[in-house]
Amino acid sequence: MKLSKVVMASAVAAAISLPHAVRAESNFTTGGGANITATARVDFAVNIPKFVLLQVGTLGAGNIDTITFDVPAANVGDTVARAATAGSGNLGNGAVTVRVIGNNGNMTLGATAPATLLSGTDAIPWTQITVAETGGATHPTINGANATYTATNKVVNVNGTWTYTYLNTVTPAAGNYTGQVLYTATTP
Repeated sequence: MKLSKVVMASAVAAAISLPHAVRAESNFTTGGGANITATARVDFAVNIPKFVLLQVGTLGAGNIDTITFDVPAANVGDTVARAATAGSGNLGNGAVTVRVIGNNGNMTLGATAPATLLSGTDAIPWTQITVAETGGATHPTINGANATYTATNKVVNVNGTWTYTYLNTVTPAAGNYTGQVLYTATTP
């Protein structure tokens, strides 16, 4: 019996000495009646941080998909839109997975890039690249208007596919034109 009291006293002392330790509530009831009741409560806390997830293409930090358009010489500037090559984008043929998810209210999605696609000093305007949207993932205007996503219960969860196409309505100088679009999702 002495050992139990020593163990109990040690446990109580340890619990009191830890200011941030979890402490259980307890009640002790005695009596001689038919119903004897004791109650104890437990408080719960679930902490959810604010977050934003933006995926354009292959999921993962540092994964940057490339969309490539090969225009045959006989078709340059013929106004027939060109699909991207088979290996372009994480879904192929210029298509990429898009996910915009956040938990703190409405979100905006912007797209910024250099003024044009460049090959040395030669340029192709971004207006030559169009985007077909499926699944509700609205594409913002490159260097223009943001897309807006409306939250339900403060949550935005949009999934879709963007498929890029080269319009081919200009006749640029020969070259390999490159540029990178930076997409930015923002929530309050």
